Amino acid sequence: MTMEEVKAKEKVKKSLPRSQDLTIDPGSARMIDRAREMEIDTIFDRAQTMKACSIGAQGTCCKNCSQGPCRLPLPKGGIEGEDTRKGLCGATPETIAARNFARMVAGGAAAHSDHGRGVAETFLAAARKETEDYKIKDTKKLLEVAPDFGVDITVEGEEGEGLQRDIDEIAVEVAERALAQWGQQTGEVCTAKRAPQARYELWKKLGVVPRGIDREIVEIMHRTHIGVDQHYENILEQCTRAAIGDGWGGSMIATDLQDILFGCPYPVKSSASLGVLKEDHVNLVIHGHEPLLSEMIVQAAELPEMQKLAKEKGAKGIQLSGICCTANEILMRHGVPLAGNFLQQELAIITGAVDAMVVDVQCIMENIANVADCFHTKIITTNPRARIASGHTIHIEFDEHTAFEDAKKIVRTAIENFPNREKEVMIPDKGVDLVAGFSYEAINYHLGGTFRGSYTPLNDNIINGRIRGIAGVVGCNNARTTHNQGHVTVVKELIKNDVIVLTTGCNAIACAVAGLLTPESAKVYCGPGLAEVCETVGIPPVLHMGSCVDNSRILMAAAEVVKAGGLGKDISDLPAAGSAPEWMSEKAISIGHYFVASGVYTVFGVTMPVSGAPVFEHYLYKELEDIYGGMWDLEVDPYEHARKMIAHIDKKRKALGIDKARERVLMDMADRQKLEAA
Repeated sequence: MTMEEVKAKEKVKKSLPRSQDLTIDPGSARMIDRAREMEIDTIFDRAQTMKACSIGAQGTCCKNCSQGPCRLPLPKGGIEGEDTRKGLCGATPETIAARNFARMVAGGAAAHSDHGRGVAETFLAAARKETEDYKIKDTKKLLEVAPDFGVDITVEGEEGEGLQRDIDEIAVEVAERALAQWGQQTGEVCTAKRAPQARYELWKKLGVVPRGIDREIVEIMHRTHIGVDQHYENILEQCTRAAIGDGWGGSMIATDLQDILFGCPYPVKSSASLGVLKEDHVNLVIHGHEPLLSEMIVQAAELPEMQKLAKEKGAKGIQLSGICCTANEILMRHGVPLAGNFLQQELAIITGAVDAMVVDVQCIMENIANVADCFHTKIITTNPRARIASGHTIHIEFDEHTAFEDAKKIVRTAIENFPNREKEVMIPDKGVDLVAGFSYEAINYHLGGTFRGSYTPLNDNIINGRIRGIAGVVGCNNARTTHNQGHVTVVKELIKNDVIVLTTGCNAIACAVAGLLTPESAKVYCGPGLAEVCETVGIPPVLHMGSCVDNSRILMAAAEVVKAGGLGKDISDLPAAGSAPEWMSEKAISIGHYFVASGVYTVFGVTMPVSGAPVFEHYLYKELEDIYGGMWDLEVDPYEHARKMIAHIDKKRKALGIDKARERVLMDMADRQKLEAA
């Protein structure tokens, strides 16, 4: 390296912000410092040295043909008079922004729905007894959901009428009907009818009930090809079909079938943070999104032969932990601790304690392979859809027919790598206690018990004002903002103002590390009404409902609240709002749009790639409410973000006639500093 290069490198180092300014998590800050000392490149520093494209951030850069990219920036002062910006083909900013938005919905819906398809294929193999490794565990839920797929659970005919059909027959038929939802070309995705009747009828009237999951995604790609759909409202209508096909289709089916295969989640105690790693154990981190693999790894790691092998290699045992949504899956059903969320995947390896990180699909940074090269860590890819070219990765193909053997091979690889640790192990902090696993069935049970399970107690407490409303706070991390700060600040503001929070995905992990997933946290962080309810029922003020595909649980919980009565006839009537404070992925846009289409006011943080097309932006932020009862909004400041959600909740309370005189709790700077320190 030349002297000039050394000087340039030092200049970059000095310009980087302090690690404490990049994350609110002290353990993550320590690992960022360690990475810098070891000259290891991480996403935190790349976000400082590589600036985002301003035109792409506005959503007005089109590269859908080779004549472009056509870049249509909006001037800082806006445009007075007619907007004459056009691409080479004449595409307006509205057309370009709508196409880009639609393609994000298509990408996100495809990711979630392909996850669901994989689950459905494995479910079918299990139902047909083609695999020994997967079995139907939750027959109660199978019988509950079968009618939604048009499957009879009782015997027809005079002789057997009223008797339950064979469980295996029901399972096969449900699997076949479920899998058909992806490929069907006409009709309707059957699970869309789970929406409240008023919502379903609205979708029918607007013509946005999805015909088939794959069909709607493919049609987006066709419409957004050059020279096809050039009307932003028409493009967004197709977005809505595809997004509903994700939330009320592919994702919802995935959640159902996973629950039937692996058991419906109920509350479980565990812990979270990078501190869950153990220096004297084999650390196997499971990262990704599909529980088909992780379920087998949990079983394989518990085998006496694996525990024995770990001890032979000098370890005291095997410590499993998770990152991203796989973490949420194995937490909910097995209590496996959470190592971290999206932005912590490189940092887990930098502890020097991770013997193997096994990945499947979605949100896997390619750079983990480069970071692993600086340590002894093995990166194991498992899915043919998701290989990593860089770094010394191992590929162990995972197949549902040989699932347990594949899982044992993965666990064995991690164990055998334990003696190869060369660098000092540095594990920050300790794990933070949490309670997770609140499926909408579990909430039903908590509110009323086995025989009186109902959402009525929740509705009653919303009506009487103890609970102000409901917020679904979900989504990814984004390196363009301070790690976990948006998540935690928004959630703390909401519960301080008596808004109960339902959470999934990376937000759920951020809340766990911040100590918000325990019943005890209600006394510390909640307003008096919500604190009283949490203490009485014995639940946290922030309910962990699963992975990002499990946002369908939030939809079902909202539908159950409508069904319980007293709060309107549709989801759009509820005192409820949605939020993704640190979103970054296409999946988040699909999720956001199916919540909007379901009637939910939905606020995103960080950015929205539509600001370069003011007419389309206005359509999303204002006009959609008149059509769907829900709309998009953007708010970067997390305090104002929460304020907007609370204001919307209060507006809905007033419309229902259940508003009471109450003041919003405003925090001064000292209060904010105390909360952030906590």
